[in-house]
Amino acid sequence: MSDTNDISVLNGLIKTTLDSMKGYEDAAKDAESTQFATLFADFARDRSQVATDLQAQVRTLGGEPETDSSLLAAAHRTFMDLKQAITGKDDKAIIQEVERGEDHIKAKYEAALKDGGLAPATTAAITKGFASVREGHDKMSALKHGVA
Repeated sequence: MSDTNDISVLNGLIKTTLDSMKGYEDAAKDAESTQFATLFADFARDRSQVATDLQAQVRTLGGEPETDSSLLAAAHRTFMDLKQAITGKDDKAIIQEVERGEDHIKAKYEAALKDGGLAPATTAAITKGFASVREGHDKMSALKHGVA
């Protein structure tokens, strides 16, 4: 078991989780419905807590945790801003984009959980975060199909 591998896996998840948090913050700002804005803001806070928990595990392992989202996510948000400027900010489009992001983060956590070389404490931290991710994914998927 390598602390270096654990730190690398955790930092990758932290970046993705921060990406998700920022995506939810953007969705909350752009949502027309206050119900959706509140839901997105709640998920942003939840993802912030997940990132904080993962960062704590990196520190426990003696590493330096990621604190920023990825450049790819910034590019994705810029694209979403451009797309919304063209198509208008409607809740259905926002929900579809958020759900697409949820598919991405869920896949990242599932891949991390398949890494058999992680320390038990690291796997436990990822499993705890994945519970939040799975809940968010399932709610966004249901929401997407509900507004389709």
